[in-house]
Parts: sequence; C-alpha cells; structure tokens
Amino acid sequence: MAPVSPAAIAGVNVGNLIVAVDGRSAGGKNGMWQEGPIGQIVRLRLANIGLLPTSAIGANQCVRLIMIYGPTSTANEVLDGRRLTGKRILVTGVSSGVGLETARALASHGAIVVGAVRDLAKGATAMGALGSEGSFRLVELNLSSLESVNACGAAVLAEGNPFDLIIANAGVMAVPFGLTVDGFETHFATNYLGHYLLVNRMAGLLHQESRVVMVSSAGHRGADVDLEDPNFERKHYDPLVAYRQSKTATILFAVEFDRRYKDRGIRAAAVHPGAVLTETTQKLIDAQPSAALAFTWMTVAQGAATSVWAGCVASADEVGGHYAEDCHVAEVNDDPIAGTGVRSYALDPDAAKALWLASEKMVGEAFQRRMPPLRPPHAGRVP
Repeated sequence: MAPVSPAAIAGVNVGNLIVAVDGRSAGGKNGMWQEGPIGQIVRLRLANIGLLPTSAIGANQCVRLIMIYGPTSTANEVLDGRRLTGKRILVTGVSSGVGLETARALASHGAIVVGAVRDLAKGATAMGALGSEGSFRLVELNLSSLESVNACGAAVLAEGNPFDLIIANAGVMAVPFGLTVDGFETHFATNYLGHYLLVNRMAGLLHQESRVVMVSSAGHRGADVDLEDPNFERKHYDPLVAYRQSKTATILFAVEFDRRYKDRGIRAAAVHPGAVLTETTQKLIDAQPSAALAFTWMTVAQGAATSVWAGCVASADEVGGHYAEDCHVAEVNDDPIAGTGVRSYALDPDAAKALWLASEKMVGEAFQRRMPPLRPPHAGRVP
C-alpha cells in the first residue's frame, strides 16, 4: 500500500483547512490539530465545518489524518484518548467555572489534581459535586495576599512532590478599585503578581518536561502594563483597564519564564480561554449589560479546552513562550479593531524582563533559575 503525496488530495478542503497526509501537516486559520497514527482515518471536526467524508481520500491510500481543535472544542475532546495517569497538575481557582472544569477534565483522564482555592469550604463543595471522577485534593491560596501565597508555596514544597503542569487559572475581573493588604491594585495582585510568586516558589518542583500555563485573556489587547503606575495611584481608575493590564502581565510572565527555563526543558505559555459565562464574567455583564452583545459566549467545557491543549497536547516548542487562543497559537495582530491575535507588546522580551525585575522588587525577592531533575518520577511526559 504505497503512501500518497499531499498533492494527491490537494483539492480536499475542510473550510480553510487542508488535510495532511504522510505525516506532513497543512494549516489553516481556524484551528490546530494533533496527528493520528498512520493508516487511520481520524474524523475531522471544527465549528460549522462538520465531518470530512472518508470517500474523499480513497480506500487504499496510506493516510495520516488529524484531529482539528477549534473554538467549539471541549476539554474532554482535546484530551480524548490521552492518558494522564500519574501526572501531577496544580490548578488555581477550582471552586467554579473554567478552573473547576479544567480540574475535572484532567482528573477524569487520570491526572492527580491539586486545586488551589481561596475558600476551602467552597472548593470542597465544588469538588464534592464531581463525585469520584478522578483524584483531587485542595490547598488554601489567597492570591491577593503575598503571605498566603508564600504559605501555600511552602506547604506544597514541604511535601516534595514534583509537578508536570501548573495552570494559573484563578482571577478577578472588573472589580471596584481596591488595594490588597500588600498595597497592590486588586487585579494586578490577584491575576498576575500572586501567580508570579507562586510559580517561582514552586519552580523547584518542576522537572525537565514540566509546563506552566498562564490563563490570560483577549482583554490584554486593551492595555499594556504601566510599570510607572501599575496601582493607579496617579491616573483615573478604570476596572476594565486594570483587568486588561493584569492579563497582559500574565502573558509577559510566560514569555520571560519560558526564556529563563526553556534550556532546562521547562516551558511556559499563556492562553485565552474565550468569552465564557462564569461568576467572574457575570459581574461584567451586570455592570455593562451591553457588553454581553459583543461576545460569542462559550461553555465552561469549551473555555477549559485551550488550557489543557497548551498543557497536555500541543508540542512544547509550539506553545513555549507564546499566546494561544481557540486551541492554536495566535499570530501577532496590532490592528486596534482586531478580534483575534496577540498584541506585540504582550510578547515583547524586553518588556517581559522589565516586568520580571519590577515584580522581584514588589515581592521582595529575586528568583534564580533552579536546576530541575532530568526526568519526572514516573519517567513519562505530558503527552
């Protein structure tokens, strides 16, 4: 059974995507994919495209087709067929919404999930509702308090168990002006600075195939980080600008963390989960009802998809140091009215270094790169 060249099926199109054969992938702007085994025809799925008829290929051709993930893919679909048994994954913000669904999907595929929550009682109730689906445990974490972050990091470090993946998911959105006990603006502290400290505190538990996924937002396109006045001490406070600044900061953190650790096999990426109806986004809708009309709303299952794709499915080199949306790495797009893509300022390596150094001063500690172990204890990797 002779292989067939891509040219042989060049006319077989699925929306804006062209099927790949013989291990060579073709691309399109609506989604990304994972290769299947040679000789197997994997059904192709993407929003509003449907299924590719297998008759379009030919029964006797050795074809490697691919699963496409896009904006309507769910976390379960992205993880379909993947075994995460033995993988230790920390997810922040698992009391509700995307974080809870992320934890559920990972645990249902065999991962050992450690969920970090501000309210242990609320987290336990949420996890209890999942029943016996997977392995969960909770740790207390208030990202708006550096003392709490340090305590959480110390407790996890004391156990000495390595992690394959950290998903920094927790966050707040469009809250009234406020300063944390440490004197930082609430969005900046909760969405960014607390995660900056936690991930660096836990860096010694990452191994050479670990990953860090920072949950950002398309909102980053509305504001760069103002290092001269991150706490709105001298300028008018706008809750959406504060939120957007914090989400740009999470991308810049992924860029700099990846730069510092990629030669040691640890990679970091930032993701946009999509416009998901959660407790957090409901606050925005309540404050600005007209804003809801600007979005195509996703389910929490769809909102969790890009995080698990970046953490468990995409290749490390593909996502490392990048920003992903709809289960693919986004292109740089500085068009002020663009609805997709990542702003160039969010990937600027000099800005990422400057933010890192400023953050060290904010938390009162300089973080040195740590040498990770060569292999995880289970001698596997996140597939």
